[in-house]
Amino acid sequence: MSLVRLNIKGISYSQTQSGAYALVLSEMEGERTLPIIIGAFEAQSIAIALEKEIKPPRPLTHDLFKTFADRFNIVVKQVIIHKLVDGVFYSSLICEFDKTEEIIDARTSDAIALAIRFNAPIFTFENILDKAGIILKLKDQTKLEQSKFKMEDLVADIEDVEDAEELTFEKENLEDLNKQLEQAVSNENYELAAKIRDEISKREK
Repeated sequence: MSLVRLNIKGISYSQTQSGAYALVLSEMEGERTLPIIIGAFEAQSIAIALEKEIKPPRPLTHDLFKTFADRFNIVVKQVIIHKLVDGVFYSSLICEFDKTEEIIDARTSDAIALAIRFNAPIFTFENILDKAGIILKLKDQTKLEQSKFKMEDLVADIEDVEDAEELTFEKENLEDLNKQLEQAVSNENYELAAKIRDEISKREK
């Protein structure tokens, strides 16, 4: 299967999932785009990496990973989005250490956040683009430009983001909570899943 190189086209607020963002990747030599739903913290990390002039006061998780890798001469050579199952994209980091290549499994949002920091190319397979790629019409491209977040919305203090995303489940019944838990797990939103799980556990005591 042939690999297709992707660029980051933009990030916009997700219209279908509250508190999430749509990372839009586009093929370098073609018109197809690959939209991927990611969380707020990952969107923030990707946005900060893209904006070279913005430096957070303390290193983010992906910055720490980059510093750690640099210190021990580990290089991320490329990122490959290699699988799509039930709407979830699976990715691999192709790393090199001491002339030895290793493949590490990673969430796609984390992989892309690291790819930017390492200046590593991003690829996917042709069959994934055939299955999940879409062609944006001119009006859709304009809509994407208009819906892009403002940098100041994401490059805010993480504490502010946490406060804004504080969730309460007082009005939800157990059946709805269990459905939300399944959805959170399937979307790999483990932070939300943990909060829902804790709420279910409290009620079942």
